[in-house]
Order: sequence, then structure tokens, then C-alpha cells
Amino acid sequence: MSKDTISSSRMAHKKTARKNAAKFLVVLLGFEIVLLLLFWLALIVVTSTDLYYSDAFIPWKPLLRVIMYAVFFILSISGCLYISYRFQLKPLEYLDDVAEAARLLATPTDVPVSLPADLKNIEDDLNAVRIQTLESRKAVQEAEQRKDDLLVYLAHDLKTPLTSVLGYLKLLEDEPNISPELISKYTGIARTKAERLEDLINEFFEITRFSTNKLVLEPKVTNISRMLMQITYEFNPILKDKNLQWDLQIPENVEITCDVDKLERAIDNLIRNAINYSFPDSVIQFSLVPAPDSVQICVQNRGYTIPLEKLERIFEQFYRLDSARSSDTGGAGLGLAIAKEIIELHHGIITAYSADELIRFTIQLPSDCQKIV
Repeated sequence: MSKDTISSSRMAHKKTARKNAAKFLVVLLGFEIVLLLLFWLALIVVTSTDLYYSDAFIPWKPLLRVIMYAVFFILSISGCLYISYRFQLKPLEYLDDVAEAARLLATPTDVPVSLPADLKNIEDDLNAVRIQTLESRKAVQEAEQRKDDLLVYLAHDLKTPLTSVLGYLKLLEDEPNISPELISKYTGIARTKAERLEDLINEFFEITRFSTNKLVLEPKVTNISRMLMQITYEFNPILKDKNLQWDLQIPENVEITCDVDKLERAIDNLIRNAINYSFPDSVIQFSLVPAPDSVQICVQNRGYTIPLEKLERIFEQFYRLDSARSSDTGGAGLGLAIAKEIIELHHGIITAYSADELIRFTIQLPSDCQKIV
């Protein structure tokens, strides 16, 4: 729960406690008033009878008054004690109800927690915890399932290029008189498959690092214009192979305070994602827009529109748009999740948008991430 929710809950509980205290005082005062009225009526009845004025009854008059007052005080004290006992016992009964409800939260179900009407606020809080626990458990199960699926996919993908490498090496071994052209062709294919195998092995290490390490920033003043130009330049060979082009809009000499290595990693992941999901012969737009206290980085490409239900989960760990998973494209489903974590560590925001065969990722970063810590 958030601090505001906890504060609101505490105020509601105090209000309930004051309400119960007021109820106790009202019941106690009401009892005393009713008892006093009955005593007063009894005195009127007794003093208004002929028996009260008879000569035989006169000697008993003082005793009758004493008895009536004694009965009044005994009933008054007994009633107050009983009412106090009942109101003291009720919190203990409530405590048993709350304890039982808390015990059920250890293994929450879809059945809501039910408490007495006086504990409505606590009932709402426990049901909120129950729902949050169920959602967290479901999210963990889904994450574990995605992770298990990912390992199955990666194991299959590791086997595919490895089989190709071994197959072409065996061809070279079994055919001693093979022509130089075929040797070059087979070794080229084997090298390509070996490189893919290396990428997949790196993904395994990426999973391990992401699962076991907590990222920590090491910020310093950085010329982000120069950094982004360098990153995009390094992708030129890959863009050329895929018949893609840059549309760069990066002004010069924009500086921010950031962790260079980690921010490069986040940008690198976004660019790789744009390359993997771009239409052939299309343009990838990359822009940097400075503002007084922030900068905006945008990576936009033309590709198949991402459905809304997938767009909402695109930054989850191990989540991939192409669940069938090709051996030649795509990664472990960690790139965008890692990018999101890095951007948020910089106190920035990353968002995704897709419509009309357009995919756009936008990053909003403060000019100095240290000022917001």
C-alpha cells in the first residue's frame, strides 16, 4: 500500500474507534437514564398508594426507601459493569475475527474477507491485501511460465545452429577434394551459425545478470549528442544488411548527467528492437529534443502494428512479441525490460506507442538524474 493509503486507513480506524467509544457512552448514559426514570416512577407509585399512609406501614417506610435506593444502586452498578464487560469483550471477539481473516490471507482465494459491520474499514484493507496478493502471485506464475518457455525456446535455438555447424564441418571433413568455392561457402555458413550460437549463449548470461544483479548508477556529465551519434554509427553495417536507413535528428553539444554505459545499453536495446521489427527498405527515425531541465529521445520505425494487449506488456521481463520465436531474429525478451529499468533508475520515463504500422519508443530523461535522488 502507498503512504497515502496507509494514512487514510489509519484515520478510518481511529474514526471507528471513536465511534465505538461514543456508542459505549450513549448506551451507558441511556441505561442510567432509563433506570433513573424507572426508580422515579417506582417512588411515585409507592408514595401514591394508601398502603404508604396506613398506620401499619409507617414503621416500614424508612426501610422501604433504603431498599429501593439499594436496589437502584445495585442495578446501576451491575448494569454499568455488564455494559462495560460487553464493550470490552467485543474488541476481543473482533480480534478473533481479524485473526481468522488474516490466517485465511496466507492462502488467499477469490472469496472476499467478511467481517462485522463495525470492522468495515479493516475488511476493505484485508480485501485489498488479498487482491494484491492474488495479483502478485499470478504475476509471479506468469513470469515463471514465460521464463520456462524462454529456456525451452533457447534450448531449441541452441541446438539448431550447433547442428548446422557440426553438419558443415563434417561435410568438410568427409570431402577432402571439395572445391575452394564450396569450402568458402560451408565455412561462411558455419561461421554465421556459430555467431548466432554466440548470441544465444550471451542471452543466457543476460538472463543470469538481470535476475541476480541490482543495477546501480554511476552518473557523470556526458555529451549525449556525441554518445547517440556514436551508437547510431555503430549500427550502420546492420542497417545496410537489412536495407534500412537512418533519419537522424540529433542537435550538437547537448549535455546531461547520466550513467553512460547503462544508458548506452538502454538505447542499444531500443535500436535493436527497431531493427528487428522494421519493414525492409524503411527508415528508422532517431531524434534528440533538449529542454531546459530534460531531454527527450525518440526511436521510431515502420513495422507491423503492435496490438494494445501486447503493447501494455512490452516492458515485462521475458516477454516477446513473436511468441513462436524465430531462430534468426529476436532476443530473450529482456532488452526492453532492462531498458525500462535503466531509464527509471535515471528517474526518467519510457513509453511505447504503435498504430498504423508505426512503432515509437519515447524516453524522457532529466538533465541531471542526481538532483532527483
